[in-house]
Amino acid sequence: MALTGRAGLLALIGVFVVGLLLPSWQGILVLFGLLVLCVAVDLLLAAGVRRLTFSRAGATSVRTGEPCVVQLTVHNPGRRLRGVLRDAWAPSAGVVTDRVAVDVPAGGSRVLSFELRPVRRGDRAADRVTVRSHGPLGIAARQGSHVVPWTVRALPPFHSRRHLPPLLERLRELDGRRASLIRGAGTEFDSLRAYVIGDDVRSIDWRASARSSDVVVRTWRPERDRQVTVVLDTARTSAGRVDGALGGLPRLDTAMDAALLLSALASQARDQVDFLAFSQQVRASVPRATLPVLVQAMAPLEAELVEFDARGAVAEVLRRAGRRSLVVLLTSLEPSMEHGLLPLLPALATRHHLLVASVSDPAVHAMAAGRGDLESVYAAAAAERTLAERRRLTALLARHGVDVVDALPDDLPRALADRYLSLKAAGKL
Repeated sequence: MALTGRAGLLALIGVFVVGLLLPSWQGILVLFGLLVLCVAVDLLLAAGVRRLTFSRAGATSVRTGEPCVVQLTVHNPGRRLRGVLRDAWAPSAGVVTDRVAVDVPAGGSRVLSFELRPVRRGDRAADRVTVRSHGPLGIAARQGSHVVPWTVRALPPFHSRRHLPPLLERLRELDGRRASLIRGAGTEFDSLRAYVIGDDVRSIDWRASARSSDVVVRTWRPERDRQVTVVLDTARTSAGRVDGALGGLPRLDTAMDAALLLSALASQARDQVDFLAFSQQVRASVPRATLPVLVQAMAPLEAELVEFDARGAVAEVLRRAGRRSLVVLLTSLEPSMEHGLLPLLPALATRHHLLVASVSDPAVHAMAAGRGDLESVYAAAAAERTLAERRRLTALLARHGVDVVDALPDDLPRALADRYLSLKAAGKL
């Protein structure tokens, strides 16, 4: 029960005025009696809320930051319902307006639409629906809550998809499907054709040229049907936030964006992509991943505050990848890598080609450039030490035959895709 409404306020003022016009003790009794009577009448005539039933329909998934609509249908088996309805969601669901006025006739129903704009990736669940039913006087109201379950999955936003057109153009150049003076060498023989100015003389097929009136060259195409295994580190270091054009996002979200761009590009290159999310155990696994399935698998993943089990991740990759593949490990360049990943590289490098991709913190680079005062100088020294440690780890991994991509959050997806195309053109997959 609740006292509510502008009409209710006016009624209370009227009752108070009547009470003032009578003697003190009589006015109090009359005031109290009239108030109780008004409240009782309002509650008696207000529509009940316990017998209301609800159903939902609408969106079940949406990209983070984009709008979607969920419909809530109110079924009223009793007398006419007039009041206010609140549809409560988790704050990160980004409900634009969660309170609406309702007027449902007796035995009828109403469909209410609520717009959501999730601000965080993951499953966003509805909490409960609360209805306040006003009486005709507007003095009091009945109120009750109902659990009406519904979940909207906020998918990774995939901001780096804007890089796909130029990357696919470069892929077509490598594949020989677009005219270009500079042709990707590739590693798989495609066909023979007449020599044109700009061709590499090393591609001339002298035996075929001897049998022809023209100089003939071999054409090659990039490797196809290769396996790319993407391993996403979801352990402690992936929870750290880094600044970028889209604000302070966890390293995990930036790594996901890079993984999505690489997977989309590799699929267009006719390579097989396998995805594995790992911390101390397998968090998600998608063999022969397609982009729609991959974003659904990534959406509910959150960083775990545990150490990354490099031995377990390498063992899982060796067990799953039966043939030689490009293993892309999206992790953080940390000193612990010397004792965790480096001892395992010989077993991994003999069967696969490893590429480590890491997100660099822009705040550290900004600190390294600071020279304004004594505090800035000390901060710059600490930042330079951190950057030097990352460069040392990069060189150490390179000596073991590991490719390393260390880039800022906004640059990592494109840098990783460019490195993949370079390895593909060089035939190192």
